[in-house]
Amino acid sequence: MVSAERSDLEMAGLRFQIGIFEEALVQNDEDTEALRFLSHGYAVTGRMEDGLAIDRRLVVLLPRDERVRYNLACSCALTGRSEEALTTLARAVDLGFRDAKLIDGDTDLDAIREDPRFDEIMGRIKTEDDA
Repeated sequence: MVSAERSDLEMAGLRFQIGIFEEALVQNDEDTEALRFLSHGYAVTGRMEDGLAIDRRLVVLLPRDERVRYNLACSCALTGRSEEALTTLARAVDLGFRDAKLIDGDTDLDAIREDPRFDEIMGRIKTEDDA
């Protein structure tokens, strides 16, 4: 989730940390922890396209990780890729993502919330939880 307002000092610290994790990727471009941090850091600092690219790399490295798929769905929604966001969110659910409360409150997904397929995905979560 993209966070609300942060102080200038917090943003400067985050940009500093981003630089450290970017450097870590020079040493090991498959460092999933560095990639996860960068995905979040890029989103918070408004670098949505960079965050999307990182999330796509993570899906390649961790194809069965439902949280990684969920984060990719958020990045797609934030960058105006609604079709991809919906299919990726559905795939996250297929892989086991069941946090309906997070999805309901996640403003990153606002761009796809009005699409009927979004309600279908949410219905799958709630139906499977009731089973």
